[in-house]
Amino acid sequence: MTDSTARHAHLTDLVAVVPAGGVGSRLWPLSQPTRPKFLLDLLGTGSTLIQDTVTRLSALTDEVYIVTGARHADAVAAQVPQVPSERLIAEPSPRDSMAAIALAAAIIEQRRGPSIMGSFAADHVITETEAFGTAVATAVAAAKTGKIVTIGIQPTEPSSAFGYIKQGPGLSGIDGAMEVAEFTEKPDPETAAHMLADGGYVWNAGMFVVGTDVLLGHLERLQPAIHDGVRKIAAAWDTDERTAVLDELWPTLTKIAIDNAIAEPVALDGGVAVVPASLGWHDIGDFDSLAGMLTPDSDGLIKVDRTEPVKLVDAPGALVMGGTKPVAIVGVKDAVVVITGEALLITTRAQAQAVKHASAGLTAS
Repeated sequence: MTDSTARHAHLTDLVAVVPAGGVGSRLWPLSQPTRPKFLLDLLGTGSTLIQDTVTRLSALTDEVYIVTGARHADAVAAQVPQVPSERLIAEPSPRDSMAAIALAAAIIEQRRGPSIMGSFAADHVITETEAFGTAVATAVAAAKTGKIVTIGIQPTEPSSAFGYIKQGPGLSGIDGAMEVAEFTEKPDPETAAHMLADGGYVWNAGMFVVGTDVLLGHLERLQPAIHDGVRKIAAAWDTDERTAVLDELWPTLTKIAIDNAIAEPVALDGGVAVVPASLGWHDIGDFDSLAGMLTPDSDGLIKVDRTEPVKLVDAPGALVMGGTKPVAIVGVKDAVVVITGEALLITTRAQAQAVKHASAGLTAS
């Protein structure tokens, strides 16, 4: 731990929650339902995304919970053994982020009463740990005023890959926090460019800090079926009735994202704040964004998990991952070649978003 991170190591009133779901289908065939991207070492550092996330959060709080699919629970437990088994919440099936985060909030409150919780995705990269610690500490202070608080990322380009948050006036009494004026779903490139030109917008990275009682209170008003379901599941969680109650109620919970269920409607009533921050934040959503985080060699080749040679002929900007045979790329700019034991992907960085569609029907279940 660095001295700068240590300054934020005593957020004793914060409970961190790590939703570890989603497949990352744009990173097929590396990421699959049986091997989602948060379990992968995508950057070749020797550490997976969820390991990095838990390490980052463990520097800030002693209590870290993980919510993941039942099929991945054993793999998650093996990768982050520092998280006690009682703080690993396995959901029987995907019900989107609202149900996952709400269940964690209900279990935390059932165990320790109303608490400040922060939800941080398992598969994001954050390189500026000091800035992250500062932003989380500010968000905790803002959450104590009764707000739902999101940490917004200062945009580096007019990207249409993320939702945007429009900042309002400063939050009274909390330096570094702003009222949220509105949320905007992923805009088209032209709209995104106008937003950046206007100023006052940050990317929505899906990081939320809020009191469990505040979150569950809004949920009771806006999504009462989810609220009642997770309350009943939480009441049975540490009893012999857990499995029966979970199996009965979990499939009935509405599938909806926390942004749509809570953040957006509450923002309209002035109940959401944002902490703008520059964190060295990356959401590795496809092979183009992954390539942008890796360092090419002297020939301009970007390679990961490769020992055999790669030959480039008039093929600048190539990304080659995996494989045990020599690879030659001729006349293709920004080529992407990914080789696993299950499949071979050949595309270009410009077409990286389309990998999601190409993988349909080819992905292991």
